[in-house]
Amino acid sequence: MSRTPRIDFLPHDAQDLTAAQGRVAVFMGPDGPETEAVRALDEAMGGALARLAGGRRWSRAGTGDVVEIAVPAGLAAEAVLVVKHDAETDRLAMRRAGGAIAASAGRGDLTVLASGLRHAGEVALGLALRAYRFDAHQKQDPDAEPDGRVRFISEDAEALAREAGPMAAIAEGVAFTRDLVNEPANVLTTDDFAARLAAMQELGLEVEILEEDELKRLGMGALLAVGQGSDSPSKVVVMRWQGGGDEAPLALVGKGVVFDTGGISLKPAAGMEDMTMDMGGAGTVAGTMRALALRRAKANVVGLVGLVENMPSGNATRPGDVVRSLKGDTIEVINTDAEGRLVLADVMWYAQERFKPSGMIDLATLTGAIIVALGHENAGVFSNEDGFAEALLAAAQAEGEGAWRLPMGEAYDKVLKSRVADMRNVGTGREGGSITAAQFLKRFVQDGTPWIHLDIAGTASLKSDSALGPKGATGWGVMALNRLVADRYEG
Repeated sequence: MSRTPRIDFLPHDAQDLTAAQGRVAVFMGPDGPETEAVRALDEAMGGALARLAGGRRWSRAGTGDVVEIAVPAGLAAEAVLVVKHDAETDRLAMRRAGGAIAASAGRGDLTVLASGLRHAGEVALGLALRAYRFDAHQKQDPDAEPDGRVRFISEDAEALAREAGPMAAIAEGVAFTRDLVNEPANVLTTDDFAARLAAMQELGLEVEILEEDELKRLGMGALLAVGQGSDSPSKVVVMRWQGGGDEAPLALVGKGVVFDTGGISLKPAAGMEDMTMDMGGAGTVAGTMRALALRRAKANVVGLVGLVENMPSGNATRPGDVVRSLKGDTIEVINTDAEGRLVLADVMWYAQERFKPSGMIDLATLTGAIIVALGHENAGVFSNEDGFAEALLAAAQAEGEGAWRLPMGEAYDKVLKSRVADMRNVGTGREGGSITAAQFLKRFVQDGTPWIHLDIAGTASLKSDSALGPKGATGWGVMALNRLVADRYEG
């Protein structure tokens, strides 16, 4: 599957540092070596760090930039990666600096001098996130540089390891989400997806898989309508983490369309290969549940994902069909490519009926309209409760994950009126497409349930590298949701 580095935290040994192989990373202020550890390293290098600090390369470098000194004198390392920072550099900037180190370090051995460094745990998290790569389906080059060892050297290695422990759980949750979203649809079928989630029982999660017969018995006609054109069986997977007391859980609901052709309302061929990521909401829910279990979160959280494949066939749902949801409302399907909201409608209603959650958050790569509105920098946030939305936005900001709240209102809701059913699955025009989608979902939120809808179509996968990850799946939302749970639901 994916590859993320193992990071060891070791006590500071100056002699061991000078003998380190591969690359050595060191943090230096604008005016040159500041801490005792960095000054000692500079002395071993014959003053190379001080000379760098006095040159134009360093003066032109920005905070968090990496400047490489190749074949440094006095060290066994092949290069020293010098990261520019100052005492006021905040934790998110240090996380990005860790990502910059990973991007510059390659695959060999890496030693990070963390003695006297503030937010060193954030550096480790950023390094782990950026070093991720997905090469499960690529032929391995026998002559390629082997994966090396990553070491953080600190005068208090035990304290740093304790700080980084929960962050390692977060990094694994993000990597798990990225793996799911990056997998091609012929590998990540609904069966395979469910099996990967069931395997998380070994972490302490309670996992239950609802198969098609049970979904039919329950009355999930909207969800089943999406998957009926595919040979892959539709499923709902329920993951429960009981780390709190007797309180009602937070419910996380994810759209898991493992591949979306658009159904009978077929998408254009160009770019359809990207629709392997249309299960991004379910991927984020799964990664968040993994992170919570790994760090033994002291909260009750239930994650539910609807797993379907939207395919055209002789048995597929047609435009103009009317389906009945679990709630009992009927839906006129105007566009079979607006399928994610049908999946979410049934799973959201089931989550509320069964678990009576204290709050509910759904995540979905739901609309192209959200990309038009917000690009790839922010997920769209919609909510029926200001305090709940503000808590989510604060958590996203604290973790550096872009999120922006958009409006809702009755005027947007009116366009969902149907002539033959209780509602249409899309509005009458293209205007405000992400908002009308949220209005559709709101119809399946029970009175008194605080609710947030996250449209992550623009943030779940990127076409270019970012500060904390290679191009492809980002794992957006795992860190924000983990932070929300820690801040709002744990004591």
